[in-house]
Amino acid sequence: MLRCPECSAEIDVDEDEVEEGEILSCPECECELEVSQTHPVALNPISDDIEEEEDEDEEEEELEEDEEDDEFDEDGDLIDEDEEDDEDEE
Repeated sequence: MLRCPECSAEIDVDEDEVEEGEILSCPECECELEVSQTHPVALNPISDDIEEEEDEDEEEEELEEDEEDDEFDEDGDLIDEDEEDDEDEE
């Protein structure tokens, strides 16, 4: 019987059948656990923080790209693409 390193709940798996790198879920705290060693079996929690940080970084990059594409007039107002075309024609 294995125990979750996060909440100490029992995880019902056959220790002889798990493979290194396999991902298990804790039935209590729903934490994802990676089998880092098989004899004896060692479980390491997979951090959601890393995934969240990557998602935040991607969102920030997208916002920066959007801001770079935007053009502003002399008052600092965002210029619509239609208005921009009108100004070019004048």
